[in-house]
Amino acid sequence: MILLIWFVISFVTNILGPLMPIIIQTYKLSLTMAAFLPFSFFLAYGIMSIPAGILIERIGEKKSILIAFSLNLAGSLAFALQPTYVMALGSLFTIGIGMAMLQVIINPLMRIAGGEENFAFYSVMAQLVFGLASFISPFVFTGLLKALGPDQHSLLSSAFDHLIQNGLSWTIMYWLFSVIFILMLLVIAMVKMPVVNLRDDEKAGTATTYLDLLKRREVWLFFLGIVAYVGTEQSIANWMSQFLSAYHHLDPGVEGASAVAWFWGLMTLGCLLGLGILKLWDSKSVLKVACMLAIIAISYALFGSKNVALWAFPIAGFTISVLFSIVFSLALNSIPKNHGSFSGILCSGIFGGALVPLIIGSLGDWFGLRYAMLFLYVTLGYILFLGYYAKPIVSNKTVDLRNFF
Repeated sequence: MILLIWFVISFVTNILGPLMPIIIQTYKLSLTMAAFLPFSFFLAYGIMSIPAGILIERIGEKKSILIAFSLNLAGSLAFALQPTYVMALGSLFTIGIGMAMLQVIINPLMRIAGGEENFAFYSVMAQLVFGLASFISPFVFTGLLKALGPDQHSLLSSAFDHLIQNGLSWTIMYWLFSVIFILMLLVIAMVKMPVVNLRDDEKAGTATTYLDLLKRREVWLFFLGIVAYVGTEQSIANWMSQFLSAYHHLDPGVEGASAVAWFWGLMTLGCLLGLGILKLWDSKSVLKVACMLAIIAISYALFGSKNVALWAFPIAGFTISVLFSIVFSLALNSIPKNHGSFSGILCSGIFGGALVPLIIGSLGDWFGLRYAMLFLYVTLGYILFLGYYAKPIVSNKTVDLRNFF
């Protein structure tokens, strides 16, 4: 059930990238106005990450999950029934609150349900499931658009004709999300969940603890590192399809959606390979190399030909795949205590997924999307700086291959 929740989180969260060019065309939006869509979603993460931890400790995991999916359902249904730009902003914010709650709940619950001795294995499996859902989601979107095309007279097309408002066939995804959320509510209501005893590093701290942490320079530097990473990831994912449409005239419902799918697919593959690489090399070295490769991939994506861009954007996903986990682990290994509270602060840095795409959208209205996306050099440059700055108390354990020969 937990892996299913991970799948749903990813399937819903990462559909915005393929939708972005269609939404811009539908509502005649500027890039800045379009950027407020991911801003609304990830703003919820920034606001809810710490309060969600406090709420869950008070009312328990099952009630919290039911509340989270109820919020997701309310947001999805609201937009499906009234697909306007203003409603989209409110809908994404509401869904974002639900998703933020789920992400805070799910790791401690997975540790208990799978057994602490299997936690590392299930964490990797959850990452794979998350990537698989992000990979599948754009292809489902493309398939539904084809099935609902004007020349189609299928059973599916007839069934959804009366549900789709204002002839906006792409909003079918939000009807699909609503059905998924209803099914999840029914499943969770019937499942008996284990009691979760939070470890010290999973508990939300007191106000004094947070204030003490916020006085530390390392906390702010690594918080900004999470802001920079999530901002980079979401900017590529959200603006990629629009870039391919604007500069290479590719169909966002086909080639654009495929590029976004492969971005997440290669990111998942990169996470798998990263597990092995981090057993061989120091995490700071891996971070530096990954940042430099990401800058090269983005440069090719922005200034290469159509065919080069189609592959360079997904390859950028491969290169940044290890950055989040390395920055997060370096952060936690840089302070001796209060890791639970520090994790809450770091998770609030997911707000970068709201901030950086908005900056790029605003710059894009002034200078064009190609030059606006050069802002990613700033975010990746900052993460590269952390690779040199970080002085962890405990470094990642590596294996010397010479011992095997």
